Amino acid sequence: MPVEVRIPTILRTYTGGEKAVSGNGETLKQLIDDVESRHPGLKDRLVEGDGLRRFVNVYVNDEDVRFSGGLDAALSDDDVVVVLPAVAGG
Repeated sequence: MPVEVRIPTILRTYTGGEKAVSGNGETLKQLIDDVESRHPGLKDRLVEGDGLRRFVNVYVNDEDVRFSGGLDAALSDDDVVVVLPAVAGG
């Protein structure tokens, strides 16, 4: 079964306005590559070099992937991946 990826408003231009898309992969990196194949440009907004962009937070089932392997974080069927842009304020 595919993994659900929830897309923030600011990135929905890459998904045709869709709030959530699905993809396949055993790791977050594979999932992002799979989603990129149908929604070009999204990967560049999430990934920089060998890791996630500094101001992008990604959660798998409410767990921050920065603490569970980053792009190598393991995924299972029916996981939910949430992409959140970091917010700064003052």
